[in-house]
Amino acid sequence: MNTTISLTAPARICLFGDHQDYLGLPVIACAIDKHITLTAVKNNSKKLKINLPDIQLKRSIDISETFETLEKGDHFASAIRVIKRHGVLIDSGYDISMSGNIPINAGVSSSSAVLVAWIHFLLKAFSVNSKITPEFISQLAYEAEVLEHNSPGGKMDQYTIGIGNIVFIETGDRFNYELIGESLDGMVLGESGIAKDTIGLLGSSKSNAIKAIQIIQNKEADFVLKNATTKDFENYKELLPEELRPFFYAAIQNHIITQKALVALKRGTLNYPVIGDLINQHHSILRDDLKLTVPKIDVMIDAAIEAGAYGAKIIGSGGGGCIVALCPARLQNKISMAIKKAGAKDAYPVNVAKGTQILIDA
Repeated sequence: MNTTISLTAPARICLFGDHQDYLGLPVIACAIDKHITLTAVKNNSKKLKINLPDIQLKRSIDISETFETLEKGDHFASAIRVIKRHGVLIDSGYDISMSGNIPINAGVSSSSAVLVAWIHFLLKAFSVNSKITPEFISQLAYEAEVLEHNSPGGKMDQYTIGIGNIVFIETGDRFNYELIGESLDGMVLGESGIAKDTIGLLGSSKSNAIKAIQIIQNKEADFVLKNATTKDFENYKELLPEELRPFFYAAIQNHIITQKALVALKRGTLNYPVIGDLINQHHSILRDDLKLTVPKIDVMIDAAIEAGAYGAKIIGSGGGGCIVALCPARLQNKISMAIKKAGAKDAYPVNVAKGTQILIDA
């Protein structure tokens, strides 16, 4: 039995495909070098004693707890429900501390990182029949965060954090992923300091996009979103009420941009201006069609571009949170300063990181 376990889980950035995974369309995301670190020491009690100093929260969970009734947003509980269904027996207590430097409620998946770390710990501390792989950890985290709570998200957050690096994720019925890179020089993360509206914006965007697509498919049985082109938008938009057209357009265009970005990111030598331009195109749709930005975010992005960034975009569900800028590496500090002068809470260079990892297993 492990007496001491320490592990990390990274934050994630969605580079391309925001608001696409719930439509079964692909995304490109990467883990970044901001982390949650979990340290657990076996105790003599029958309780999992959790300390979250970053948010001044403590919790004690009896190892016999089954959580037949699940409270909304209780990912610690939903994770235990999921792992027990996979045959994990929690038979001893631990003192667990979780802290990190991931911006909270900022669009870089701090909550998913906590959940992935928690799942990873539970699998490592207690016996499980399945092999503990990044994919297995990611799948269980998805089940705990999305399926158990009937949430509107997809698999991007959990799989990017679990697997790490830059990953292309096919999110539809034939789910799969492909690692497409281990580095992307010149990224800057800018924190707006405005809390994002995950459930509200994600839920409304998803509902409107699905509604639009269903209307099209009811009229045109052969319509397949993954194969749609800009010409299809022009052909079908008259079938939609005006308020749903931007969501249909965004679904098509963001998919086209993501496919172009996949080609660009898989090249042996990256063409950063091209990738930056695709980032700008993606952001324009998030801003103008899905209405995900707020004035402060817009000012931060304008400042990054004016200071020399190739491209910049909002990250995550929208309404606030963070931006990411891609720029020449020599300009990272300059662009960080420009974003801060534009009113950001903070801005700093970030790098691509590995997925969840064990640090100590003793």
